[in-house]
Amino acid sequence: MPGGVSLNYAAPRHYQVKYMPNLRCLKTGTPLAAVLIVTVYALTPATAGADEPKARQTDRNAIRAVLTAQQEAWNRGDIAAFLTGYWHSPNLTFSGSNGIFRGWDAVMARYKRNYPDRGAMGTLDFSNLEVRFLGPDAALVLGHWHLKRQKDEIGGVFTLVLQRFPEGWRIIHDHTSASPTDTNPK
Repeated sequence: MPGGVSLNYAAPRHYQVKYMPNLRCLKTGTPLAAVLIVTVYALTPATAGADEPKARQTDRNAIRAVLTAQQEAWNRGDIAAFLTGYWHSPNLTFSGSNGIFRGWDAVMARYKRNYPDRGAMGTLDFSNLEVRFLGPDAALVLGHWHLKRQKDEIGGVFTLVLQRFPEGWRIIHDHTSASPTDTNPK
């Protein structure tokens, strides 16, 4: 090899290349260009994704606003306003210890039956909210709920599936479970 070093080293069999199209490009510097193109391509999604949390922060805030409005409505004793956070549709679903309820009307009836007056409603607090996006128009929210009433305190965990509609984010599925006060596993 003129002007270069020639190595007579045979790579182990598992490192040997069986097929190398266009071996000529290895002699022209094309591999360096290919490495640069692959590197830029590989880093581009990471750079574009770096802005995702900023873009998603608006959605996160809107979802939290739905839950804050629900909490405030509940604490005023206004079940109808509380339910504006839900999708007003026969396809809404609610799962809980008393079964599955389908449709906005059934969910409204469930809330009115289980919380007939202000005393039964108590004061609601949502905490430990985690928002995970399932796509551009869907999100999953995990959280804890706590009701402080004169006669007792109850609480538990919930999983909400929210969807973005023209009028904003709405809960399309709610799975709420009662659990002991300390719901954080150690």
